Amino acid sequence: MSMYRSVMGRFNDRVLGFLFPIRCVGCGEDGSILCPSCLPNLAKLEPPYCRICASSTDGRPVCEECQVSPLPIDGIRAPYLMDGPIRSAIHKLKYEDLRAAAPTLGRLLGEWLESRDLPGDCLAPVPLHPRRMRGRGYNQSALLADHVSRISGLPVKSLLKRTRDTPPQANLGGRSQRQENVEDGFTCREDVRGAKVVLVDDVVTSGSTIAACAQALKKKGAASVWGIALAR
Repeated sequence: MSMYRSVMGRFNDRVLGFLFPIRCVGCGEDGSILCPSCLPNLAKLEPPYCRICASSTDGRPVCEECQVSPLPIDGIRAPYLMDGPIRSAIHKLKYEDLRAAAPTLGRLLGEWLESRDLPGDCLAPVPLHPRRMRGRGYNQSALLADHVSRISGLPVKSLLKRTRDTPPQANLGGRSQRQENVEDGFTCREDVRGAKVVLVDDVVTSGSTIAACAQALKKKGAASVWGIALAR
């Protein structure tokens, strides 16, 4: 990560914080969705976890679910657990129209990606169905991807289209039900033969949505597809 990108990211945070004042979801301090004091205390996703879906394991490299039914993706990774302040911050961005949270959250994900050795030629945000996009007014995954791009230097490409307006995954049960919900729910817009794609989402639960995106990309020839999200 270049010093220029880091400085510009923090400058953008300060400008947005001045125009649209927000408070830290951890302690209530003015200025950012997550203040410098709370950032070090966020719950991190630590090993051991499954090398495919990143769910916690008892030390085995692959969880039981992925042994029985592996997801069609090279791997999923996330810096944080979906708990505490990071959960609140994601909810603010996703459900409360707090787009001013995107620079801070995107920078966290971008800086974390810079420290990982994941193959990637481009970033592809997980898309919303047009109906849900109209209702929300923005795609939080695309906002995050834009800020990750500023740090990583990887271009953002809208490679995927959501073909079915499926019920929210959060309302469903286990992996099998979630997989059925998003099966054939995405299509790739272009030929991506040989491309190394990094999918970007806000949160991963079972991994079914991001894996369905990976399947669509691999059908069009992607060499590798990894998924990253802020929280697991």
